[in-house]
Amino acid sequence: MSQQEVVVYTSDHCTHCKKVLSKLNEWGIDYKEKNVTQNRSYFKELQQQKVYGTPATFIGDDKVLGYQERSLKRVLGIEDAGRFQSTDTIHFS
Repeated sequence: MSQQEVVVYTSDHCTHCKKVLSKLNEWGIDYKEKNVTQNRSYFKELQQQKVYGTPATFIGDDKVLGYQERSLKRVLGIEDAGRFQSTDTIHFS
């Protein structure tokens, strides 16, 4: 997994924002949080990216809007153990 810069735009009282931050912490991912409620300039930065809601997670050149665990894992290069991998075998009877 490559070390990419991770920036998460959040807002106060946002349950999906808390979920994103919780998952990043669980996975040991370093990130910078930018709370748009507490800092108006962060909201302007977000608008410049044509994004108007939180959470918005920017990972390198990619962005994940809302709480999308699978998308976050994919962009971060984290394997999803809940999905079939190429080494998995399916048996039918």
